[in-house]
Amino acid sequence: MSTDPDNPEVLTRVPTEWEAAAILSALADRGIHALTTGGFTAGFRAESPGDVNIIVKHQDLKLALEALKSIELNDTAVDWSQVDVGKPEDS
Repeated sequence: MSTDPDNPEVLTRVPTEWEAAAILSALADRGIHALTTGGFTAGFRAESPGDVNIIVKHQDLKLALEALKSIELNDTAVDWSQVDVGKPEDS
């Protein structure tokens, strides 16, 4: 039995929408179309814990997994010395 190449597959799950958006953008830069599901339950907006699923087509799963590994390897920490966070508010 063969699998339909357009069947949706979960590539990964992340706890926040902003993390999912970053992964979607990095995948798009590599020519891989992906979608997310679960955004309303992520971050407790529905007062229920949940993750954001990143979904790709079955035919793109292998390439997307390789891209995800590359994205994770090249991820760098934020250099907070270069970020303007503004002035602290008075208490």
